Amino acid sequence: MRRTIHILVVCCFAALVACAKERPAADSAAGKTIGATSAAAAATADKIGETSGMKVPESVRYDPELDVFYVSNINGNPSEKDNNGFIVRVRADSTNVVTMVAEAGKKGVTLNAPKGMALKGDTLFVADIDALREFNRRTGAPIRSVSLAAQKATFLNDVVVGGDGAIYITDTGIVFDAKGGMTHPGVNRIFKIVGTKVTEAAKGDSLNNPNGITWDVAGSRFLLAPFGGPNVQTWTPGQNPASLASGPGQYDGIEVLKSGNILVSSWADSAVHIVRGGGTMAPLVKNVSAPADIGVDTKRNVLAVPRFNDGKVEYYRLP
Repeated sequence: MRRTIHILVVCCFAALVACAKERPAADSAAGKTIGATSAAAAATADKIGETSGMKVPESVRYDPELDVFYVSNINGNPSEKDNNGFIVRVRADSTNVVTMVAEAGKKGVTLNAPKGMALKGDTLFVADIDALREFNRRTGAPIRSVSLAAQKATFLNDVVVGGDGAIYITDTGIVFDAKGGMTHPGVNRIFKIVGTKVTEAAKGDSLNNPNGITWDVAGSRFLLAPFGGPNVQTWTPGQNPASLASGPGQYDGIEVLKSGNILVSSWADSAVHIVRGGGTMAPLVKNVSAPADIGVDTKRNVLAVPRFNDGKVEYYRLP
């Protein structure tokens, strides 16, 4: 379905945790396309635009071929199976242009509380409480759902394609009640999915409530952004996670840049941090409360930050 999403007033849980360019974007409300910028502006991670009208946006994934962002919208409690979540597509070159990709309850789509996303070929993979949803990235048509109910998954959070081509998905192990209270009845785990076969790739307290996950091609390893500990981690299947850098904790999204630097969002200090060589961590974008699963436009060098509690996605020029 390709219909424009209108601006909505979003009422979210104030304390919920998620999962957790060569041309700058103008204000989306003004309907301006991303235009030129100065070299000085490019040296800082300044805000260059935003897309409003989201409903508990949790994850942003950039598609370089179609030159769009996908944004998953929970639209309610992140643990509730209410089948009212949706995924929209936002044009990267004009961030006021938003269309529907997949909407719960329509055209055979089931989406309860969609969170992290990954792309492989024409398939968009989406974490959804205790299932992995698969959609055609071009049409939004549902392909299949892989249930992890038998594995007692409680909070599937982020998804990535590993170096072996398999799908890896984190389970933070948490649950939110109707009032927004959080408990941890589940198990800290990372699952591996090949087709419809689900196996347990890692589990245990050392994962520190795993949230964000990405594949580091240059290092041939996974990078983890745990919500429950102060350390950004590296992980290789069959081994325990190792510390890469220490910081404020309560991490959510994590991305590797072409330079090898790493971006990670933190709910603890409302910031997106950059991890440079040697494990040095420093804030790159500040004052972004509830920054969920970030995405990067690799063509324009722009960071997209979903503001979980504020119903919008903000865009920042990367240095």
